Amino acid sequence: MSVRSAMPWPLRWAVAAIMLGFCGAIALWAFEFGRDIAGLENGGQAEMLQLRAQIDALRSETDAAREQRDQAQSIANTAGTLVAAEKASSEQVNSRIKQLEEENRRLRDDLGFFEKLIPTDSADAVAIRGLQAESFDNGKIRWQVLVIQSKKNAPELVGRLEIMVTGVSNGKPWSGPLATVPLKVTQYGRLEGSLDIPPQVSVKGLTAKVMDGSTVRASQTIKL
Repeated sequence: MSVRSAMPWPLRWAVAAIMLGFCGAIALWAFEFGRDIAGLENGGQAEMLQLRAQIDALRSETDAAREQRDQAQSIANTAGTLVAAEKASSEQVNSRIKQLEEENRRLRDDLGFFEKLIPTDSADAVAIRGLQAESFDNGKIRWQVLVIQSKKNAPELVGRLEIMVTGVSNGKPWSGPLATVPLKVTQYGRLEGSLDIPPQVSVKGLTAKVMDGSTVRASQTIKL
């Protein structure tokens, strides 16, 4: 038989309470120590407020940048419209310049023809004046001629104008093609046209004839 000493129950509860208090004190100390390390009390709130202020400032700068971008885009669109309008205006001006140059060329041609309108001593009242021709590198020949009736109150001449080209092809004489243009002249008539010449032909001359049926009323030949 053994004898054990027993601790009274109140003392046991006191010891248990002391242990629980000690554990609670340790837990509270650990919490306070961790909070101090994290800085939640000493500067966390201020830093959060500072970060929020920085975020608001960045948002404001972003909104301002977007507004500037929209303004720049609007200016760019306006500038693009002005450039397109200026380009269209420039094209219209260039087109008008080309038209004026063409009209000027025609006026010079007319002046050249009318400068050659001098009285003819030929017994025949019909004459060819101002026969001109120009050769181009693409094998074309552009011609123009003025047919006049110098007789006063001459009846209308209804006939045709025949154009003949002469030259050399492969060392042999060549002639052609024959262009025929309807002709109706009271006092004077200006005619023009173009001919396609084979590339192997070396053109030497051009002849224009005023035909009244089978009768040659006037003829003129020029060298090229």
